[in-house]
Amino acid sequence: MNMTPTRRAFLYAAALAATSAHATGTPARAADADPYDALRLRWLDISLGAGYDPATEPYAGRLAETGTLARGFRATMAPTPTSLWPGHPFDPPAGITQSYGRLWTMTKAYVQQGTGSTADPGLLADVLRGLDHLSATVYNPSTTRYGNWWEWQIGSPRLLTDITAALYDHLTDDRIAAACAAVDHFIPDAMLTDYSGTSTGANRVDLCRSVALRGVLGRAPAKIALARDALSPVFPYVTKGDGLHADGSFVQHTWVAYSGTYGQVLLDGLGRLFALLAGSEWEVTDPNRQIVLDSVERAYAPLIHDGLVMDGVNGRAISRGYLKSDDRQVMRSDHYHGQGIIAAIALLAGGASAAERERWYGRIKGWIQRDTVAPILTARQFDVADLARLHAVAASPVPAASDPVGHHLFAAMDRAVHRRPRFVAHIAMASDRIAHYECGNGENPRGWHTGAGMLSWWADGLGDQYTDWYWPTVDWYRLPGTTVSTRRLPDRAGGEWGEPKPAVRWVGGTTDGDYAAIGQHLKGLGSTLEARKSWFCAADAVICLGAGITCTDGVPVETVVDNRNLGENGTQALTRGPRWAHLTGHGGWVVPYGALRTLREERTGAWADINTTSTTERRTRHWQTLWLDHGTDPTDATYVYLLMPGARRAEVAARAADRTWLSVLANDAGRQAVHIPSLGLTAANFWRPGTAGPLTASAGAGVLLRRRGRTATLCVSEPPRTGEPLEIVWDHPVRRILWADESVEILATGRRLRVRVTPGMVCATHRCEAALA
Repeated sequence: MNMTPTRRAFLYAAALAATSAHATGTPARAADADPYDALRLRWLDISLGAGYDPATEPYAGRLAETGTLARGFRATMAPTPTSLWPGHPFDPPAGITQSYGRLWTMTKAYVQQGTGSTADPGLLADVLRGLDHLSATVYNPSTTRYGNWWEWQIGSPRLLTDITAALYDHLTDDRIAAACAAVDHFIPDAMLTDYSGTSTGANRVDLCRSVALRGVLGRAPAKIALARDALSPVFPYVTKGDGLHADGSFVQHTWVAYSGTYGQVLLDGLGRLFALLAGSEWEVTDPNRQIVLDSVERAYAPLIHDGLVMDGVNGRAISRGYLKSDDRQVMRSDHYHGQGIIAAIALLAGGASAAERERWYGRIKGWIQRDTVAPILTARQFDVADLARLHAVAASPVPAASDPVGHHLFAAMDRAVHRRPRFVAHIAMASDRIAHYECGNGENPRGWHTGAGMLSWWADGLGDQYTDWYWPTVDWYRLPGTTVSTRRLPDRAGGEWGEPKPAVRWVGGTTDGDYAAIGQHLKGLGSTLEARKSWFCAADAVICLGAGITCTDGVPVETVVDNRNLGENGTQALTRGPRWAHLTGHGGWVVPYGALRTLREERTGAWADINTTSTTERRTRHWQTLWLDHGTDPTDATYVYLLMPGARRAEVAARAADRTWLSVLANDAGRQAVHIPSLGLTAANFWRPGTAGPLTASAGAGVLLRRRGRTATLCVSEPPRTGEPLEIVWDHPVRRILWADESVEILATGRRLRVRVTPGMVCATHRCEAALA
C-alpha cells in the first residue's frame, strides 16, 4: 500500500503549515534540512505510521475512532486551576498523564488523514489551549512532583514530547521551550547518569526516550547523546535484580518476573530509539545492543503462545482487565500483553540482521495465524502505526513458523515453560530472589499464591483459558498446581511492590532442552506451610510430586490438581475412572493414590474487585476444580499426579491402567525422583544429599538422565546456588565420556559414573555425554 503525498504532507505537518498561522497567529516554521528535522520526521513515521492507505481497513475504522474520541475530548475540556477535564484532577498526578493522553489523541486527529478532523483549526486551537493550561498550572519547573513518580517522569513527558513533535510547526518558540524545560526539570541529567533506583531496566529506556526526543525538539545534541549513552547499562546481562539475565529471564522492581509488561516496554522503547537514531551521528553503536536482539528468541518468544504471553510474567498487570480510565475500551489480558511484545518485535526487526528479521517475521506470522481469540491484525490496542507494521509482516513472503517444542527454564526469575506438540505449560514459583507476587497502586491485592507453584497450561483450542474473565472469578486459594494453606489472608498480605518473598533458596531445576526436572521448596505466605514440590516435564505429561507437606495453621491444606475456567456455559463433561479424571476438550489427570475431590461451581466477579482502577461490571464463569485434601495440620503429607493436557479420555484411562509407564523412585522431604522407561528418562530433585534409584548426589541438586541407545546424557544443576562443587554418581556401567562441559570433572567411569560439578551461582545446567558399557 502506498501513502499518498497528501497524507505525508499532513503527517509531517508541512502542508498544514499554512493553517498554523490562522490557528496560532504565529508564522509557521519551514522544514529545515538539518539532522534535528530529519530525526523529528522519522519519529513521526515511527509513532504515527507510514506505508498504509488511510481509506482501507483496518486503518479507516481506527482513524475514524480517533476522530470521534478527539471531538468528544474537545467538547468536554473545561480548564480549571486543578484539572483540564472534569473528573480527572491533577492530584493524584494520574490526571496529568491522562490529560496529556487526551491531547495526544486530539493531536493525532488533527495531523492524520481520515479522522474527520484533519487540519481542523478549531481542534488545533484547543490542543494548544490544553498544552498551555498544563504548562501554566502544573507541569512546569516550578512544580515539585508528588504522588506516583511514574506519572511525572515517564507517563507525562513521553506524551508531551510526542505532541510537541507532531505539532512542531504550529508551536511558538516559547511553547517548545516550555516543553523542553518541563522535561529537563522532571527528568534531570542525574536520572540518566546513575543506574539505580527507578532509573533501571524498562524505566531507564522510557526515560531515555523522552530525553532523546527532547534533545531533538530543543536542538540539543548533548541531550541526545546523554540519552543514547544512558541506554548502555540496560544492555549487559545482569546476575541479580532488574534487567535481562543470561538465561532469558527479565526482572523489574528487583524481585518480580516481568517479561510480559515491563519487558515489553523495554523492547518497544529500544526498538523506537534504535530506529530513530539509526544512521545519525547519535546512532546506538554499543556492541552490547546485540543482547537485546538476541532476547527476542531467548527471552520473549518462549513465553508467547498463540499471541498471548503467559500471565506468570505479567506481574500485577494480571488484575487490570478493563480499566475505568480507558478512553478506548481495551481488555488488558494475556493476549493484550503478548500482542504488545509481538508489535515490539516487528518494530525492532528494522534494526536486525536479514537472518534475524526473517526468523522473527516467521514467528510473528505464525502467532498472527494462530491467535483466534483476539485477532492481532485488528487488535484494538494498536494505533495505525503498529497495525501498518504488523500488516507489512503478514504480507511478507516469509512463511509462518510454528513454535519449536522444547523446555525453557528461566531460573533467574523462577519460571519454566514446557512446550510440546499438543500443549504448552508454565510453572511460576517464588524464592528469596523472586516475590510470591506483586501488588501496588491498588492492583492485584489477592495474587498471594500465584508463585506457589501455579501450573498454567494451554492445549489446542484453549487460548482463552486465562483471558476470559479468569482473574476476577477464580478462587484465589485454588490456583492450579499450587499447594496452599486455606488460612484466609488480607488483601495485600505480605506488603506491596514485591516485598513478600519466602526465605528459601532451592527453587529451580535442570533441563536438556526437551525434558526437565523442576523443583520448589515452598513456604506459604502468611502461613506455617512448608513443602517440597517437583514437576518432571516429559513428552506428553507433567509428573507432579509433593512431599514434606507440613503446616500448623489449624486449617486444611490442599494441593490444587487443577482449576479450569469453563466459560459462560460450562457444559464440558468431567469423567471419572479408577485413578483418573478427564475433562472434555481440555485433557486429563492421573492420580495413582489419594482421594481426588472435585467441584463444579459458578463464580461471579468484577475486575474492580482486584484493581481499584478497573470497571465494576460483574460476570459469571463456570469452574471445574480438582484437588487433594491433605487435612488439617498435616505432617509430611505427599501427593503424586500426572497432568496430560490435550489428551483424549482413552489415553488418560490407558495411562492410569499402565503400571509400568512410570516408576516413582522417591518422594519425601529429602528427594523426589521418577523413571520413565519408554523415554529413557530418570530425573531427580535432591533437596539434600541422598540417593534416589541409581542416582546419588552429595548436595542439593537437580539431575536429569536421558538414555538414547548406547549413549546417555547427564544434566546437573545446583538450585540452592551456593556455588560449592557437588558430586553425582550414576550407578550404571559407563565405557567412556564422549564430551563434557568445562564445569564437569570426570572422577570415575567403568562400573559406575562419578562426576564433580562446579556449578556457579545461577542454577545453570551442566552436561556430559557417556558411551555405555
